[in-house]
Parts: sequence; structure tokens; C-alpha cells
Amino acid sequence: MRRFYLNSIRIGVAVIASTGFGAAAQAAAGAPFLPHQAIYELSLVKSRGSTAIESARGRILYNFSGSACEGYTSDFRQVSELDSGEGKTTLSDLRSTSWEDATGKTYRFKIDTRMNNSDSGAVDGIAERTGDRISVKLKQPVAKTFMLDGSTVFPTEQIRRIIAAAREGKTILELSVYDGSDNGEKVFNTLTVIGKPISGDREIASPDPSTTHDKMKALTRWPVTVSYYDRDAKAKDGEQTPVYAMSFELYEDGVSRALVLDYNDFVISGKMGKFDVKDAKPCK
Repeated sequence: MRRFYLNSIRIGVAVIASTGFGAAAQAAAGAPFLPHQAIYELSLVKSRGSTAIESARGRILYNFSGSACEGYTSDFRQVSELDSGEGKTTLSDLRSTSWEDATGKTYRFKIDTRMNNSDSGAVDGIAERTGDRISVKLKQPVAKTFMLDGSTVFPTEQIRRIIAAAREGKTILELSVYDGSDNGEKVFNTLTVIGKPISGDREIASPDPSTTHDKMKALTRWPVTVSYYDRDAKAKDGEQTPVYAMSFELYEDGVSRALVLDYNDFVISGKMGKFDVKDAKPCK
């Protein structure tokens, strides 16, 4: 369950990036990123490995707002309950708020977590890009300042680059990503695999509020899988296993649908149950 707890933090922050989930001003002259609220209903797809999960349920509530002028704010909450049988359940509650400017130079974040109704600590900090380096100042869990390589990107920039790569017809994208998760000091290497574009008018077997919304029907989306690797972990037998992987269909305006969260020992799906478009403030 410890792995589930840690990966919930990472997936929560990364999901923020993947659902508009922290997008940038505009990707490769495409559609502007859409302020919106989305709810995803979580359920167990399958269990594997040493952790036997009999059932899982939960919900993700996500709010995304802002503009290219004022930057983008993401508010996220994920509540998940896992049942491992014989009356043993694990309840996790993750809340995350982040702000990133449209140029990917500044990233502010605060992450609060609870496990079985007990406080599990908070992460609070700011990362600022200066030249070819990034300075990270943490307030919590401990006051600390450290530097990152300038090639590292924040969640907003990560999604901007995925959409730009998809538009260019690329199928593979590798990035180092910092999002403040875990203890606020982790950098993850990511491998993104991008599938063939899906036109908005294509019929699908399981529609949801995004595919039926008038604003979304004309937009292209791509099937995307992002695998996250611990940059500091050593590969075994020349191959490294991802900490977790996340699949979804990514619209060109930053909205995501059909989430699949792979925690290695088990897989959870996130079906969009509600989708509301928010008013966007024009740049002055």
C-alpha cells in the first residue's frame, strides 16, 4: 500500500498536467488551452503482482483556470479507497494546487495528503528557472534550497511539448519532469508514446461529456501513454521498470479523457463523469 500512496501523489500531480491539467498558453499555434472543471470516476481494471486488490473506487475532481497572460492554476483532489479483502481497506486523500506561468519559468506547488485519515505530510515550494539552471526552494516538508538541471521541465511545459510533438507526427518523446511530488526533491525521466490522431467526429463505443460537448467535437485528440522512471534508480539487467504509467486521450486544447492509471500492482480507470467549460478571461 505504501507504493500506492506514493504513486497516488505522483499520479495526482501528473494527472493535473494531463487533463489540461496544467497546460501552457498555446501549443504550436493550435487551440488555446481550455479552462474547465472535470470529474473522473475511478474503478479497478485489474490486479496483478504481490498486492491483491479486490476492488477500488474513488473520484478525481479537477479545476483548471487561467490564461497565457496570468499563468495557469490547477486545483486537484483525488480520493481513493482500495479493498484488499478480509475487511482491509486503504483510504487516500490527495489535494494539490499548482500555478505555472505560460513560459515554463516559474512553478509554485502545494501538495497535502492523508492516508487512512492520518496526516501524511505536506510539500510546499517554488521552482524558478534562471538561465540553464532551476532553483527550487522548499518550505515543507523541510526548508531547503537546491538546484536542478535546466533541461528539466514542469508539468505545463511537459504537456505543451507532448501536444506539439503529436501535431508534428512524432510518436516518442523523452523528458525529465519536476512536479514537486514525493518529498519535493524527485526528478523523473518520462517516456511518452503518442498514437495516431483521432478526429472529433469519429464514433466511439463509450462516449462521455467531453466527446459530446459542442466545444470538443471539432478537436483532434491523441492516445498517449506516459511512463515515469525514477531518475536516481539503477536499472536491473539493463532495463528499468517505470514507477508507474498513465494512459489517456489528450485533446489539442489540453483536456483529457479515458484515464488509465497503472500502479504496477494494479490498474485503475478514470471515466469522465462530468465536464464543464469555464469562462476564459481574455488577455488585456
